[in-house]
Parts: sequence; C-alpha cells; structure tokens
Amino acid sequence: MACRHLFTLKSIVTPIAGIVFFIWCIVKARGVGPIIRQPSSIHGQELGWGMVASLMSCISNMATLVTNAPDFASRAKTPAAALWPQLFAVPLGFSLVSFVGIIVSSSSQAIYGEPIWSPLDLLGRFLDDEPNGATRFGVWFIAFSFIIAQLGTNISANSISAGCDLTALMPRFINIRRGGYVAAIVGLCMLPWNLLKSSNSFTSYLSAYSVFLSSIAGVMITEYYVIRRGHYRVADLYSSNKDGWYYYTYGINFRAYAAYISGIVINVVGFAGATGRDVPIAATRIYQMSFFTGFGVSALIYYTLNRIFPVPGGIGSPERSDRFEEVDLSGYDYVPGEGYTGHSGAREDDGSAQAERGSIAKSEGGSDKKVDEDVDVKVEPVKK
Repeated sequence: MACRHLFTLKSIVTPIAGIVFFIWCIVKARGVGPIIRQPSSIHGQELGWGMVASLMSCISNMATLVTNAPDFASRAKTPAAALWPQLFAVPLGFSLVSFVGIIVSSSSQAIYGEPIWSPLDLLGRFLDDEPNGATRFGVWFIAFSFIIAQLGTNISANSISAGCDLTALMPRFINIRRGGYVAAIVGLCMLPWNLLKSSNSFTSYLSAYSVFLSSIAGVMITEYYVIRRGHYRVADLYSSNKDGWYYYTYGINFRAYAAYISGIVINVVGFAGATGRDVPIAATRIYQMSFFTGFGVSALIYYTLNRIFPVPGGIGSPERSDRFEEVDLSGYDYVPGEGYTGHSGAREDDGSAQAERGSIAKSEGGSDKKVDEDVDVKVEPVKK
C-alpha cells in the first residue's frame, strides 16, 4: 500500500519538477542554447557510428525494463493490459526525459560557457549564483523530486526484479522484500556513485550493461514467441516431474546457458577495448551494436540448440502449434488426431483436483453417486 502511494506521488511531483527545471534553464539562458544551431563536429562514418553508439546507450537504459517486464506482466489480467502501457509509456517517457536533459545541458552551456550534463551540478551552480529564498526553494523542490523519482525507479526496476529472482532461487528463505534488501546491500557494495564521475564513464557503463541483459532478452523472447509459440504450462513450473515442460536436464536448461554465454562472448573483445585496451576495429564496431549483437547471437544459438535438442512443447513436439496463441496447457495431454485431453485441468498425478471435481458435481447435482474420476475433458485441436 505504501509503495503504491509512493508511485502516485512520483507520477505527480516528478513531471512538474521536470517541466519547472526545463523552463527555468531556458529562461536563464534566454533560449535553448547552441544545440539547435551548433554544427556537427564529426562527419561521415564517424558520425554514423557515433549515432549507433548513442542509440545503444539509450536502448541499454531500457534493457533492464525489457528483461524485468515479466515481473509485472505476470500480474496483468489480460495480455493487452501488459502490452499497450509498455508500448507507449516506455518509449514516450524515455524520449521526453532525454529531450529535457539535452535542452537543459545545452542551456547550461549558454549560461556558464560549458555544458553541465549532471542536473545536480547545475542546480548547485544555480544556488551559488543566486542564493536567495526563491532559488533555494526551487532547488529543494527539484532535488526532492529527483529523490522520489530515483527511489521509485530503483524499487520498480531493481528491487522487485531482484526480489522475484531470488525468491525463485530460494523460496524457503527469501521473499520479494528480503530479495530487495539483498539487492540494496549489493548495490551499495558496488559503489555506484563512481559511475557518475563523468558522462563518459556513465555511458560506458550503460553499454557494458546491455552486453549481459541483451543475451537474457534474446533467450526469453525466442523461448516464448518462437519455441513455445505462446503456449505455457503453469502447473509444470511447480512440478519436478521429468516429463514436465521445464524439467529439461535435471532441472537445468543447458540450451539457455549456452546461448546466454554466446551472446556475451561476441562482445567481450569490444568491451575490453572500451576499457582502454587495443582491439581490432571490427570488435569495436560489434561492441557498439552490443544489444543487437548479443540479442541476435543468443536468439540464434538458442533456436539452433532447440532444433538439435528438442524439448517437450517445443520445436518438433506434437504439442506445439504453428499458430501463436497465449494459452495455458496445464494438465492437458496431447492425443494425435484428438487434440488436447486431460483431467479437468489437473495433472494425472494430482488427486486433489479430482476430489474437488467430485465435490462440485455432488453439490451441483444434489446426488451422492460417485463421480467417475477417469472422465476426460476433450479440447478440440488447434486448426492450423
């Protein structure tokens, strides 16, 4: 409940603070600064690859939301409830914030003769130049809004994600809240403020960040949209049966690990170059497209391994349909020519659902006669 109110406060205060900061800088600079009229200092191939690198930094900034989306989408009541808000809100929100940041930095160059990329440093300069009551209040309000925004962003993009992952790893000892605390402790031990020493170190960090997340995204999207075609079995997620969809090889999906590592390896040499090592120009170009290269390689390797080593419900399985359809197949068994049949949504080794079915039939029909527990429910096969 408290978190919900925090996000409500963030959604109200942060946009107001951003607009105030935006207007304040434009008024002090008497314009938007030289960014509109300033010619490019690089041209040709260098300009093109510079744009690619900048684009990768923007995508990397959203990479964590791409991989963490299932933590929130799993709570949605319909697929559309998860799709449309992300489709519009994420690109639009990031674009607006980036635009404000660019204009604010350009305005600072008109005011102080040098671009100040950090808004906190710029607010400090404002306070030094005009230490009056109005300036102090404005700086306090914008800084307070930044704290609320940063807190909300870390809870949604970092704490909840880490909490969900750690809960799945050790559910007996860790819940989502404890997992969030663990993430906070690890985050402090990483000394993240060192990443903000300069704009170059921050963008370099974002590029390195996408090297690891792009491989995860490639495996996840290929698994859901290509291998499974939207089909899933919630019951098998909580089952250790060897015939379950997610049992794989003693509970480990080696295809996913191999694809993930492959997506990282292709960018390793270029990553070394970003840290100051001498590397071939080809490795640098590959690294400058790190999200796409990592995503593409991991997706291709994962698809190929699923071709060579098929999994239940995946490529080559009779349970797989060529038509994409988001449907839970828990408890249903595929019979060639007859479609999906099962025991009222329960697996054969689950007697609780059968007992419940019997009690429901008794209460609805008013009869004490024993219900046949072997009656199957037939689902028509999906027409291709």
